[in-house]
Amino acid sequence: MLLLADSGSTKTDWALIQPGQGLIKRIPTIGFNPYFIDSESIYHALEDTLIDELDRSQVDQVYFYGAGCSTEAKKAIVYKALIRAFPQTDSIQVGHDLLASARALLGKEQGFAAILGTGANTCIYDGNDCILNIDSLGYLLGDEGSGSYIGKKFVRDFMRRQMEPELHKRFQEKFQIESNEQIFQTLYTTQFPNRYLAGFCRFAEDFPDHPYVKNKVSDAFRDFFKNLVSRYPDYTQYTFNCVGSVGFAYKEILIKMAESYQMRVGKIIASPMEDLIQFHLKH
Repeated sequence: MLLLADSGSTKTDWALIQPGQGLIKRIPTIGFNPYFIDSESIYHALEDTLIDELDRSQVDQVYFYGAGCSTEAKKAIVYKALIRAFPQTDSIQVGHDLLASARALLGKEQGFAAILGTGANTCIYDGNDCILNIDSLGYLLGDEGSGSYIGKKFVRDFMRRQMEPELHKRFQEKFQIESNEQIFQTLYTTQFPNRYLAGFCRFAEDFPDHPYVKNKVSDAFRDFFKNLVSRYPDYTQYTFNCVGSVGFAYKEILIKMAESYQMRVGKIIASPMEDLIQFHLKH
């Protein structure tokens, strides 16, 4: 059997599939981004949350697609944990989550693919691999349009008291914030600062139609198209295809922004796993 993993910075979706039969089981765990977690921590998390949910002796192949797995060094961090967790498995492959998204969105067709979740990423896909990628630069320098980027906009306005009084009060109550110092303390001491920032994006769920919220999300998507999407050569010849919780949650705003940049909209989905399973069953 094949064990598939789609891992973002926040969560991992595991799927055990049997060629010729289909999906056997799906298991959720935390995310394993090698920029924020080491091999030892990944291994122990797998032991605590995944291993007891399946029979390791039946797993012939593991294919892990993960955020942060863009270099051989980062892939090796995840591989080391996986080979320890599945010592009898014939084949373990670690790839970037951007490739998973492209395969889920486009199958074997060439085109443009994007991720808008906790982080952001984009690529041109040739039907087999990602052949062109403009670095999103991560949550500190880029990741425009992502959950961490939108969350940063919200929390910055809160800390500077640039929200309307009622919104400021609701924000404070929702996240139980006592002071700006509390935010600084958490941000600079937490193991996953990008997840912490992305958590503030949930504020939009309470006021989806509020002009302030719509403007902030729209501004974030505009930055995404301006600084990433539109930098690809002849980008308007492609359809816009996107996977991720943030892109899916604010699909209407995203579609309008894509159209304003003269891109036809293709597929926008919350998670790649269903389509990724089909891709591996077929190919």
